[in-house]
Amino acid sequence: MATDRRQFIRGAGLVATGLAAGTSVADAAARGSTQNGQFSLKDLSRQGPKEVVRGKRAVASSQHPIVTQTMLDVLKAGGNAMDAVIAGSITQATVQIDMTNHTGTVSCLYWDAKSSTTHYLNSMGTLHPDLPPMRTYPPGLGGVAAGPPMACIPGFMPGMQAMHTRFGSRPWASLVEPAIPWAEEGFPLDEFTRSVLDFELDGNTYFPAMRALYTPNGFTPSVGERLKNPELGKTLRKLADQGPEYFTHGDWARHFVELAHQVGWQIKIEDLSANAPRWMEPLRYRHKGYEIAQPAPPERQGLYCNLVLGILKHLDVASLGHYSESADSLYYMGHALRRAHFELGHLHDPQFFDVPLDIWMSEDYHARLAEILKRSRPKNNVDLTRHIELTTARGQLQAFGWSASGPDTKPKQPSGSCELTCVDAQGNWAQMMNTLQSGGIPGMVCDGVPMIGSHAAFDMGAAIAGWLGVPGSRMRSVMSNTMVLKDGKPYLSFGSPGNVHCTVPQMLSNVLDYSYDPYEAAVLPRMLPMRDDNTIEIETRIPERVLRDLARIGAKLSPLPPYDFHMGSYQQAWRDPQTGLLSASTDPRRAGRAGGI
Repeated sequence: MATDRRQFIRGAGLVATGLAAGTSVADAAARGSTQNGQFSLKDLSRQGPKEVVRGKRAVASSQHPIVTQTMLDVLKAGGNAMDAVIAGSITQATVQIDMTNHTGTVSCLYWDAKSSTTHYLNSMGTLHPDLPPMRTYPPGLGGVAAGPPMACIPGFMPGMQAMHTRFGSRPWASLVEPAIPWAEEGFPLDEFTRSVLDFELDGNTYFPAMRALYTPNGFTPSVGERLKNPELGKTLRKLADQGPEYFTHGDWARHFVELAHQVGWQIKIEDLSANAPRWMEPLRYRHKGYEIAQPAPPERQGLYCNLVLGILKHLDVASLGHYSESADSLYYMGHALRRAHFELGHLHDPQFFDVPLDIWMSEDYHARLAEILKRSRPKNNVDLTRHIELTTARGQLQAFGWSASGPDTKPKQPSGSCELTCVDAQGNWAQMMNTLQSGGIPGMVCDGVPMIGSHAAFDMGAAIAGWLGVPGSRMRSVMSNTMVLKDGKPYLSFGSPGNVHCTVPQMLSNVLDYSYDPYEAAVLPRMLPMRDDNTIEIETRIPERVLRDLARIGAKLSPLPPYDFHMGSYQQAWRDPQTGLLSASTDPRRAGRAGGI
């Protein structure tokens, strides 16, 4: 079965052969260096098949070629992997304002080669403990349908400072300077970014300052047109000169507080540094002979993956075939994702709540959950196809078994965030996310920095959730940073924005349970958790026989686009265990690029 799926992937032209003739993103610097802001439209990437970089001593991967090139330039100048992702993040918040900004959230896993240890940084934006949430957007704007965002204290720049202080090796200014020309002279808009900006148009044009930035001529800029932000350029020059404290104690911080007061949010400048980023031990567990390191609570991703993989292990899904080829595996994956989501509604900040890790990570508990799923299936002599036919929207099974619920019936999903992967020649690995989520005052622009705020909710089912009135408490979220270690050293590092909670365990299962190449693992169809009405939303690349078999056991499928950008864009690097050389790739669902040295 797995061989059939691999043949399909290759036949569909979604696996590239590598960078022909030794070319890479670094070679494109001859046509346009990131140091002078010159980058032509032909250098930009787009959705679709991606080249896989192989046989390198250092690699970088991101959702934007300018960002990847920035990281490679830092490595070539003598910086390490942490320097590279700091510079990449600051540049990314300049050229990908559809996905991130300089006030959002930062999450990072870092493997330090000298000490052979993995470190985890949580620098999420935080809710102010003594003030009610200030919501400015009406529901449904800002790119999501989960409700209007609230203001929160930015975590981006404190996170940059924490990473640079502990592991940075290059001067701070040198990591900010690459972003300045892209703000002052503008960057060419690629077709994917333009489509996302159109998707977010309602929220981005709700207030005048955002409207002026995102639609300077009354429209979203056209593909190839340069989008400039000279006010941000001034801010970045001061950031380079004065250091990251410019955003917590300097003029930018004062202007932020003044803007907050104008809209009725009575914070003080001291609040911007009151809840420092947390350096923590990552959550660790083993699966199929590998050690997996992921963000620790209150981030839920590590526990979520541990639960899903543990349930699937006890169901022996690897023997049933991949979920894109087997109705049984698809059924179990959908239910395992659903169960993990339910369980972690009880997860909160461990500094203020008890977290039953011993139970959630227990083999016995995983086995019991697996047994419940196995024994709650219909018996072999029961065929539920007729039930599925009668309960679809049109009273019958649709072509290829899809349910009749169309895209207009589904909630608007968030567009995502930005994940960076970098490995340097000294063996340091950095896997980090930066995002516009959970930072700043919704819909406002402060000295060229646009802000989205947080879509945190106060219910058990919310992916982003928190508590007010608890000083120092951090919100629960779903950060995807993942490292897989073999024999005590990193083998694979990856992460993604976009429905992170359910796509990371699918990627891990694809690689560890089914032995797919990491890029092939990223190409495979991805799904959302099983819904309460026994429907699985999945990308429309599932054989008809699987859909029919699934209907017999009482589940139906609802189609997502064949390659849905909401389902994430994996940036990743992996090491050849024989040669020690590195490979890197990015996902076909978005417009990223990998490069190497």
